[in-house]
Amino acid sequence: MTPALLSLSESVWQARAAAHQQRVDRYAAPYLARRSANQKHPVEDFLFTYYTQKPGQLSRWHPGAGVVLTGAAAAERLGWKFYRPAAGNELEEAGAPTEGSGVVLDLEKFLEKRKEAVDFARIILGRTAARPAQFGCFGLHEWAMVYQQEANAVRHEYLELRLGSAGTDRTVEENRIRCTHFDAYRFYTPQASGLNELRPTRENQRDLEQPGCLHANMDLYKWAYKLSPALPSELVMDCFELSWRIRAMDMQASPYDLAAWGYPPIPIETAAGKSDYVAHQRAFSAESAVLRERLRVAVDTLP
Repeated sequence: MTPALLSLSESVWQARAAAHQQRVDRYAAPYLARRSANQKHPVEDFLFTYYTQKPGQLSRWHPGAGVVLTGAAAAERLGWKFYRPAAGNELEEAGAPTEGSGVVLDLEKFLEKRKEAVDFARIILGRTAARPAQFGCFGLHEWAMVYQQEANAVRHEYLELRLGSAGTDRTVEENRIRCTHFDAYRFYTPQASGLNELRPTRENQRDLEQPGCLHANMDLYKWAYKLSPALPSELVMDCFELSWRIRAMDMQASPYDLAAWGYPPIPIETAAGKSDYVAHQRAFSAESAVLRERLRVAVDTLP
């Protein structure tokens, strides 16, 4: 269904845009400073390097579909992709002054370009939510990515393995590997791929993803920004910040020694570490369920 129109005055939407910029700067400014200095961070760079949304794109505040922005400053958005002038009847429907002007998302053009992404997001969000969550992976996907590292290049070549190569390999070999997420599985070393009980592919992604998976929950950010500017930026940033926190926990449970970076390990090679991991995983799954539903509702307002 097409979202009902509403209007925002210039003072209101500019305040929201400024608040969004401050929210993004908390994460983006340190990353941009590191990039300028040719420095890396194994945890805090990830959302800007792995995902395709760049800091400048994330910084642009969007109200989402069905919102008319009024005031002189709104005219700048006519140079932005997928924005157009609001028609007189749209101003009236939105409750905006009809003698003024406004700018609104061109939903028709957006759907011409992004309908496939909208449809896929609707499928992946709905099917993932409908499955029972699984909590027995213990973050071993990161370990499988450096399994038998002597024969393979370590992904984070500037980091040390906490248990060394032999200890890392032993942890992989002594545990059940059952990753459901293709975009984690595809980074496994060749020797580790055959140890995974499942064979995730891009084609079966919609049939395997489940709400206990850290990476599926991190990807709520991906589905949100892929539908920008049709979704409100506040929702996109809620997904970003959840993904940021999940990434930190994911790397704490990884084989890398990140203590010097301020990330103490979750030692999943031990019973206590496994228990700690599952507790975090369950909490993130519950939090993600709320965001996934918000995303699903927002997507369902798009034709």
